Parts: sequence; structure tokens; C-alpha cells
Amino acid sequence: MLNSVAVVVFEGVGAFELGVLCEVFGQDRSDEGLPGFDFQICAAQPGAVTTSSGFGINVEHGLDAVERADLVAVPAMPGKGSAPDDVLKALRTAHDAGARVLSMCTGAFVLGEAGLLDGRRCTTHWLHTSALAAQFPLAEVDQDVLYVDEGTVITSAGTAAGIDACLHVVRDEFGASVASRFARRMVVPPHREGGQAQYIDQPVPGCDAETLTPLLTWLLENLDQRVSVEDLAAKALMSPRTFARRFRAETGTTPHQWLVSQRLLAAQRLLEDGDTAIEDIARRTGFGNATALRHHFGRSRGITPQHYRRTFRGCG
Repeated sequence: MLNSVAVVVFEGVGAFELGVLCEVFGQDRSDEGLPGFDFQICAAQPGAVTTSSGFGINVEHGLDAVERADLVAVPAMPGKGSAPDDVLKALRTAHDAGARVLSMCTGAFVLGEAGLLDGRRCTTHWLHTSALAAQFPLAEVDQDVLYVDEGTVITSAGTAAGIDACLHVVRDEFGASVASRFARRMVVPPHREGGQAQYIDQPVPGCDAETLTPLLTWLLENLDQRVSVEDLAAKALMSPRTFARRFRAETGTTPHQWLVSQRLLAAQRLLEDGDTAIEDIARRTGFGNATALRHHFGRSRGITPQHYRRTFRGCG
């Protein structure tokens, strides 16, 4: 049972993520019949710590509390790989003693430094997933999710995804009803649909392929056209086999995957910018019908086109 929570901080700790942990685990809600926690904020050297927003906090506890906690949380941290050695040792000791360890946003880099991501699926803010994967090649980084629960190690994506991860811990420990009451108190949904793939800024890339620029430009201007690899090869004056090889060499993917990606981007823009019917968007972007659009959208973005529109309309 989750009774004690220790939050590890050092210079530059993310103010928002620290605030989320304080809100979820540091508030006394016993008068509402909700569970409470022995909550402590800890640092290698107790005293003043400056947050990412410039204001300071006074940390009263050292790392001894970390090694005794049921849950150890690491908020967003600066540097993507600069945690004090004492912090890394305390995290490993706590984990080896049976504690669950939770990171928020770039706090995942601290877990990586501690060796807690090796062989595990994990995530961080989508801006930093490539760096996380490069720095910790033994980790399996997933940029599409809001959080990942690997049992003893939980990692969350950026900013508000930390709320999702914290509520997941409450749900896992105390059940859905208690988690829903926490969420209601915080005025947030108890569970969000989809993952962070829907939030990634994916601008339409420029057509800088050496020999295929005219063809790629034509495709972007004619996404509604139904074309085969054979059709595209003929337009490029190549055999289908040569065309497929050249396409991958110059774009890094297959013609089919490239087309689906561009059609999804175009569909997102139409969903964000107006009230065009889903069926019309499907036709205009080359998916043919709403069923096909929903299939590809759900597979790639993790939500339905309708849900995406409700979330992002007017957010350009």
C-alpha cells in the first residue's frame, strides 16, 4: 500500500511538475475520506533550491527519506543528464528496496542516469524523446504515450501528462473510484484519451529530395488522387523497383508510408481549421471514406478525428 512519497529535487527543478506532485500527494484530503500520504520534498543538500521559473523553495529533508519511501518521484529536471551522484545512488537504493519510481517530463533522464530505464519501455516530453533514446540506447523510448507503467518504474510525458501519471498511480493503488474523486477535486479528467502523438507539432516537411522534388510536390498538391507505386514510378520515369529504392533512399520511408503521413497531416489541418464534414475531409485527403480516415487516424494518433477536432479546433 502506498503510504509515503518522496520527491527528489535539485537546482532548476520544474515548477509545474513539482506543483502537480504537491497537489496530488501533498494535500491532506482526509476530511473527504481520501487517502493521505507522508509527503516529503528531498535534496542531496537541504536548503534553498531554485526552480525553473526563478523562484526558490526551501527543502527541509535530505535523501534518507528517499530510501524509505514507497513512491519516489522525480519532476522535470534541467540538463538532461546532470543529476548529483548522491541522488542517483538514492534512487537505485530505493528502487532495489521495492519502491516505485516515477519521473515527470525530463525527469526520465535522471532515471536513465540511475540505470533504471535499461531494458524498459519509457517516455518523456516528445521534444526530448530522440535525445533520451540516443543517451540511453538500452531503453525502449515511446514518444506516442502520455505515460508508461513498467511496474516499479513509471515515466510520463511533458507537463500535464504528469497529472495523468499521478492519477494512474492513485488508480492503481486505491481503485478507479478514489482516482476519480482526486481528479474531480483537481478539476481534471480522471483519464485522457489517446497519447501525446496528438500533441506533437508535425509541420509538413519541405520537398528537398534530390531527384523526387517535382513528384513529391505534385503529390502534396494532389493528395485526393488515388495513385499506386506503379503510377508514381511511371511519373518519375523509373521502374517500380528502382523507384521504390530511390524513394526510400531520398525520404527514409516507403511511398505508401509517406503518403499516409502527409494525408494525416492534411487531415489534421482541416480538422483544426473548420467544420468540414469528416467524410469530406477523408475524400479531400485521399483516404476515400470516413472509415479509412478513422482507422489510420486512430492507429497513428491514438484518438478519433472527432476527438482531435474537439481538442484542437482553433489552436493553430
